[in-house]
Amino acid sequence: IMLPKLDGFEVCRILRREMTVPILMLTAKTEEIDKVVGLELGADDYMTKPFSVRELLARIRAMLRRTEMMKQEIAASKEAQPSLVKVGSLEIDPTRHQVSLSGSVLDLSPKEFDLLAFLASNPGRVFSRDYLLERVWGYDYAGGTRTVDVHIRWLRQKIEVDPAHPRHLLTVRGVGYKFEG
Repeated sequence: IMLPKLDGFEVCRILRREMTVPILMLTAKTEEIDKVVGLELGADDYMTKPFSVRELLARIRAMLRRTEMMKQEIAASKEAQPSLVKVGSLEIDPTRHQVSLSGSVLDLSPKEFDLLAFLASNPGRVFSRDYLLERVWGYDYAGGTRTVDVHIRWLRQKIEVDPAHPRHLLTVRGVGYKFEG
């Protein structure tokens, strides 16, 4: 945490924003508030000095196991996606990474596409914001859950006839979102 130019918290924030890698903070700062801040900023683990090399290696191996399991789950989820989802005039093609509405290709950001494809491949199933963050943005996304709300709003503006009264991307109050055909 105590680095010369950027502090460890800022490094953690930047890493988490730019990539999905395991982050272990190893520091002399032992206060509970420092541990909580580090973990809330996206660190996967937090160790204080002095430490045992065996414990450090065990924690690193555990983080790598979790990362590998998450990669396998994501890969299995992508393989399980149908090759084409068609609902009325809306067509989602995961193999071409393309969405079209009434034959016109929509301009979606990669995250908008991933979110729509995930929800559409699980029609009728309700997902919490936290779950969507984990599945679409990658585990331990450091941003807030309102990111999901914003992306849903953008998607509604692009795919719904009347975004104020959506037919496909529905809110389940107090729970999350679902896709209906």
